[in-house]
Amino acid sequence: AWKMEVRTCRSCGRLFNYISGPTRCPACMEALEKKFQEVKTYIWEHKDATIAQISEDMDVSTNQLRQWVREERLSFSDDSPVGLECEMCGATIKTGRFCDACKGKINQTLSSALKPKESKERRIKDYGDRKNKMRYLK
Repeated sequence: AWKMEVRTCRSCGRLFNYISGPTRCPACMEALEKKFQEVKTYIWEHKDATIAQISEDMDVSTNQLRQWVREERLSFSDDSPVGLECEMCGATIKTGRFCDACKGKINQTLSSALKPKESKERRIKDYGDRKNKMRYLK
């Protein structure tokens, strides 16, 4: 059985039943999602807006804007002056945390780490089995 926690909303200070995720009450989460949709529309209509301008015009913190971009919920157009740095190499990116090259390196590293490796014992056993078999010459 799981127990439900009661927490204080970090936005409005009300108590709410917390299950998981951000520590915001459902009402504040709904308001934040509504604000996100408004910001998304604003960015679509104002492609050359900076983060500071978006923040001021839409009454949302620059930290919240950056979080949405890092989560890949918001993306800026290629001609937008807004850019973030890749967390690995520092290249300018328009959404997410990593550039495409670094994403590829991360995926390759994870793929190779998850591949089952042939154990040394298995290779020795296979060699031993072949060594002891009778061979016929023609």
